[in-house]
Amino acid sequence: MFGIYAQPWWGYIAITLVMTHITVLGVTIYLHRCQAHRAVQLHPIVSHFFRFWLWLTTGMVTKEWVAIHRKHHRYTEMSGDPHSPKIYNVTNVLFQGAELYRDASKDQDMIEEYSYGTPDDAMERLYQRYHSKGVLLMLLVNMVLFGIPGLAMWTVQMMWIPFFAAGVVNGLGHYWGYRNYETQDASTNLVPFGILLAGEELHNNHHAHASSARFSSRWWEIDVAWGYLRVLSFFGLAKICKLAPKLKKCSGKGSIDLQTVQALNQGRMQVWTDYYHHVIQPTLKVAKREVDKKTRPLFKRAGKLFVRDKSLMSAGSIDRLEALLQAREPLRLVYAFGEQLQAIWQSKHASQQDFLKSLEEWCDKAESSDSCFLKRFVQYLKELSLIPATA
Repeated sequence: MFGIYAQPWWGYIAITLVMTHITVLGVTIYLHRCQAHRAVQLHPIVSHFFRFWLWLTTGMVTKEWVAIHRKHHRYTEMSGDPHSPKIYNVTNVLFQGAELYRDASKDQDMIEEYSYGTPDDAMERLYQRYHSKGVLLMLLVNMVLFGIPGLAMWTVQMMWIPFFAAGVVNGLGHYWGYRNYETQDASTNLVPFGILLAGEELHNNHHAHASSARFSSRWWEIDVAWGYLRVLSFFGLAKICKLAPKLKKCSGKGSIDLQTVQALNQGRMQVWTDYYHHVIQPTLKVAKREVDKKTRPLFKRAGKLFVRDKSLMSAGSIDRLEALLQAREPLRLVYAFGEQLQAIWQSKHASQQDFLKSLEEWCDKAESSDSCFLKRFVQYLKELSLIPATA
């Protein structure tokens, strides 16, 4: 009844958690950071281990997972996104995420278009051909080792990724939580401690810097998978290829130049976040003091309205934003400058010199404005440069 390795009740729970943790690591390190985004290169031993383990515990096909995820980034929150709560409703994604994944995997043209660079060797073709056999083998192994409790352990294993990865991350990760970066999608960080899902909880950070091997951005955020990657890298079993850019202020640098352009090109999410903190928030604070009591309720938690993409806002939020803009000229000013700044780095410039010219013109206008906060932000831009990303 209890198989070869009988355990106390807590032993079965502990072993199940260890096995599900390995599965999560396989998804986030191998499928996500290595295959989908090329942020890390894994030693063949590590890659083959994760490929085999995921075959046993999920039955997922590498090229399908990668293609679906890449398409999600290409069409986030738009028609074509395989699992956006904005399109399919958060409840449907949360509880039927696995079904949405299976539906998307039937589009072979999409799979071929977005799965470039994924393994196509004999082992991968074997896993793909017999993708449902691995989970049955896992059931057999569990029953032999643990007996009847092994069936319960297997059930938890089979539900873990469909619910937490396909449901919680893809669903709640675009619906509820906090945001470090005002990306043009609804991505959120569920919690700052990426332990249960090994860093996938930090979903907004990932959408801001999709090609980064590290998902944590703030000093108090924890990305467990990043810790494993550092260990693997130390032993020569992984190579970190891409990290989020880091910006620094150079006090001796007092002009907009190509270093500024490079910093904005690679660190625009951080710059936009700084615009919110250093321009939008203080302008709102001053404006709130100057309006009558009847108007002040409009200002409650209003900052994000000035930096969030309108496509992600409700009709009520848009009306509230318009009312705030009508209330005070300084708010209209910083909002307009914010839109102009975004338009500069979203435009397709023929060269870096064209980008530099547009940015210089923006800075000249900002320095000529009546906003002291805009003038200080221009000084911040002038001192900005990029720190080379290192592991």
